[in-house]
Amino acid sequence: MQTQADNWKPESWRARPIKQQPQYENVALLNEVLGEVRKLPPLIFVGEVDRLKHQLAAAGRGEVFVLQGGDCAERFQDCNKDAITSKLKILLQMSVVLAYGLRKPVVRIGRIAGQYAKPRSQDTEIVDGQEIPVYRGDIINSFEATAEARKPDPQRIKRAYLLAASTLNYVRALTKGGFADLHQPQNWDLTFVNKVPQRTDYERIVSNIRDAIVFMEALGNREESLRSVEFYTSHEGLLLPLEEALTHFVPEQNRWYNLGAHMLWIGDRTRQLDGAHIEYFRGIANPIGLKVGPTSDPKDIISICRALNPLNEEGKLTLISRYGHGKVKQHLPGLIQAVRAAQIPVVWSVDPMHGNGIKTQDGTKTRDFGAILGEVQENFEVHKQLGSPLGGIHFELTGQDVTECIGGAAGITAEQLDRNYETYCDPRLNYSQSLEMAFLISRMLGQF
Repeated sequence: MQTQADNWKPESWRARPIKQQPQYENVALLNEVLGEVRKLPPLIFVGEVDRLKHQLAAAGRGEVFVLQGGDCAERFQDCNKDAITSKLKILLQMSVVLAYGLRKPVVRIGRIAGQYAKPRSQDTEIVDGQEIPVYRGDIINSFEATAEARKPDPQRIKRAYLLAASTLNYVRALTKGGFADLHQPQNWDLTFVNKVPQRTDYERIVSNIRDAIVFMEALGNREESLRSVEFYTSHEGLLLPLEEALTHFVPEQNRWYNLGAHMLWIGDRTRQLDGAHIEYFRGIANPIGLKVGPTSDPKDIISICRALNPLNEEGKLTLISRYGHGKVKQHLPGLIQAVRAAQIPVVWSVDPMHGNGIKTQDGTKTRDFGAILGEVQENFEVHKQLGSPLGGIHFELTGQDVTECIGGAAGITAEQLDRNYETYCDPRLNYSQSLEMAFLISRMLGQF
């Protein structure tokens, strides 16, 4: 039986240097809240975690594909029926289009039900001539730009747990209760395709999906999988006091599990080998994602991989590259070759969002649709050349009609961003941009 990491406890990280953490004034209140969270029921079940790891192992072998996506940072106010439904809808529709192009199953993982914290480049910012703490996500402080609102508040941790539980409960009801029924693909909103030359291709894909379902059922194959899907949750494991509180020992497996999400990932700013985040993550049995970018030294990544996956389990580690359009061919081949030489099993995923941030002339943060798509294509080309399966893709997106990223068939320009710019952190693809991205990638995949 696989066992827990040696000399590890959920609190071991406290002896290591740590980054990207808020400074709470009331430590006694923080500890009280964490104690309350420890007593609450887990958000997810151990069997689901192990099932996801099994599916990720298949993704690492190129047998399935992973679609991971959702908000940059979830807002408490978005824990409502419409926001959750629209987010789930676009992820399900994208997964069906990708499965059509790949001709293989797609595993769906949401950045949802826990993605409330965000790393930041600076600890403070200047607002109206006053230096105040930066916004670090609703689980920590308020987006309102005042010194009082930006103070880290421990009570937000318990609220985040309760909202995550509500979100997950509704997601389970949708995915198991008929919302995911593929018999109704005609309900997809394809109005954006009226503006693009590929309209006929997009409509043909939807028609083919519907025809395939009808054909299967005409043969008597009434698959329950056509009416419900498995859907997993994930978030960046940033706020370690909370992650520790969500960690449980499972005697049947003789291992520790974080039961706050099926999968967690380590960001580009917190992957120091001797740091607190690596120390915490090395002891949990969950699948782990590791963001890698232009500053990643392949030797360091190999050392981190060995620390996080000492048993060399398939499906345990996903390397999520975020280089930026035009930089992939400079950095990715060397990392793939180093990981292959070290004989470390990983799932290769691409995050085409975080390396492609730009600012408009008035200072608004945005991302260009063409650059996002371009980084995806560069990743496919590198993996094909090296004979390495690209196992997944990682998007920041929303199912709502925001205007945060420029480009795409909708033709959003820099001048139109203020029409419905809602994100508190990084810009997201909206519904039409996300679905169009899925169609374009599906066509691209068909060529490889």
